[in-house]
Amino acid sequence: MNIASTPAIQSATSAASAPASDAVNILVLKKALNTQAAAAATLIQALPQTPVLATAGAVGTRVNTFA
Repeated sequence: MNIASTPAIQSATSAASAPASDAVNILVLKKALNTQAAAAATLIQALPQTPVLATAGAVGTRVNTFA
């Protein structure tokens, strides 16, 4: 008699491997989140700096407009 093919044994073995599977899934999720955070930080650093506004003179000191 082959006990490995019974439904009770199959459900018990799948239940025993579930915590290990959950741990692997959590590690993959953490790695994906870290990768996304690094990519977002790179994109933020690549943004151009805001232009320096004029502090003296008649041009650029009263109206702040730039495209």
